[in-house]
Amino acid sequence: MPRQPLRMIDANLNRSSEGLRVLEDVARFLLNDAGLSQQLRAIRHNLAEETKSLSTKLLSQRDSEHDVGHPHVPRQIRWEEGRASFLIVPCQIRGAEGRASSSPKDLADLVRANAKRVEESLRVMEELAKLPEERAALNLIQGKFEQARFTLYALERELLSRVLRQDKIKRIGSLYVILDRQVLAGRDELATASQIIEGGARVIQLRDKQSNKRELLPIAQKLKDLCAKADILFIINDYLDIALAINADGLHIGQGDLPLPTIRKELPIDKLIGCSVNTVSQAIRAQEEGADYIAVGSIFPTTTKTDATVVGIDRLKEVKEKVSCSLVAIGGINEENAARVLAAGADSIAVISAVLGKEDIKGAVERLIAETSRKCQSQ
Repeated sequence: MPRQPLRMIDANLNRSSEGLRVLEDVARFLLNDAGLSQQLRAIRHNLAEETKSLSTKLLSQRDSEHDVGHPHVPRQIRWEEGRASFLIVPCQIRGAEGRASSSPKDLADLVRANAKRVEESLRVMEELAKLPEERAALNLIQGKFEQARFTLYALERELLSRVLRQDKIKRIGSLYVILDRQVLAGRDELATASQIIEGGARVIQLRDKQSNKRELLPIAQKLKDLCAKADILFIINDYLDIALAINADGLHIGQGDLPLPTIRKELPIDKLIGCSVNTVSQAIRAQEEGADYIAVGSIFPTTTKTDATVVGIDRLKEVKEKVSCSLVAIGGINEENAARVLAAGADSIAVISAVLGKEDIKGAVERLIAETSRKCQSQ
């Protein structure tokens, strides 16, 4: 096999392996996602195994010192025009792929850059395998490169979706206020939401089990705009179509709503999905199906949902032992019992009456947030 194609194969195999390692470590250490980490590791190991027979030849032809695209050796080019002679020194250090190097702006940018790096390298090797002189060595594994590339396209989407939702998930870990329009009983939604925001809440969910969607849509849109301006997460309860229409930050569903995998396909990849459960098995299934957070309840008897199943604090502890995603405790929680709920393992508490039932809504929010803050400081 000619020397230059061997050098190309060696360089692109290295790029693929390096990029896959970055993605694997993001999944493993930053997202704690064992499934994604294992799938990315499998691609990396399979590529190494499939090209193992070429390893000695590839290493023999490696010549990094004389690589014109080496990132650490600025090249000086002498350009002569007539009698004048000019020395041109590039002002930018170029990356291994020949582009000006730059630092990723955030974790999402890091994932995109390394996924693209691997996908491009795999494509280069696919094309090399089509050349007559390379077929003997690469023809048998050409399909492996293509298979790995298409597998990575799907994994990139999943990994990026997890990264994009990571910051939002962290913000769930505070006070979660449910703006129930039936509990409001005609009071102004925007005015109430403004007081909730002024009190320091980071998440507001709109819930309305009775109004028609034509009436609810403009109210939801105004609340979404208010929350967006204040950098507050705005979640819609139950209604996927309204969540999509107003570009809500997420959707919260119950056991009788559309299946979680169906909702995940419809929502943009940066949107949260929360799921209400009252059993351990429901919680495990919700996590397996991709819930970003799980609401466990009802922890105590509640006047806002008379048919709610009361599961108690012990059920919250049981769920905590079985799942790793964020847990929101809901049902009958107030200033008197919030500390007990948080001590039992809840990452956040969701409230309705404890805020909407108070004359001083802002003050009620501030006191409840103080409880969540004390829990965080004690950890």
